[in-house]
Amino acid sequence: MIGRIILFLVLNFSALGIGGLFTSGSVNSEWYQNLKIAPWTPPGWVFGFAWTSIMICFSFYLAYAVKHTDNLRMLLVLYAMQWILNVSWNPVFFYYHHVLFALFLIITLTILIGYIFIHYASSVKLNSLFLLPYLIWMIIATSLNAYIFIKN
Repeated sequence: MIGRIILFLVLNFSALGIGGLFTSGSVNSEWYQNLKIAPWTPPGWVFGFAWTSIMICFSFYLAYAVKHTDNLRMLLVLYAMQWILNVSWNPVFFYYHHVLFALFLIITLTILIGYIFIHYASSVKLNSLFLLPYLIWMIIATSLNAYIFIKN
């Protein structure tokens, strides 16, 4: 179990690291500073705290789920899709400034996390709670992206 947790921590924090390459300087960019952002946008430090917590919880969830699923291949495909969508959002939004395409990506990611939550609830049982912060955060993040698309 510890080995699986470490593996998923490495994979999940790699995704955050890659995304961070596109986010770090972009938040202070003229483009981002001129956007109308949602009034409920949390302060910057919340994003780092949230993603760190989410990826730790997600790693525990996955370490348990891979041992208790009937279809490991499907879980790993869904995980890979999640990883790609998560990593892709940052450059699409912050580097290329494609707010609508970023919204499409984040909606797809949110739906995917919701699907994983529901689909694996019966096999991971109470451990589903480890995925709940990710799902809640994705709903919030999707609303932030949608607000930027609508208001800009």
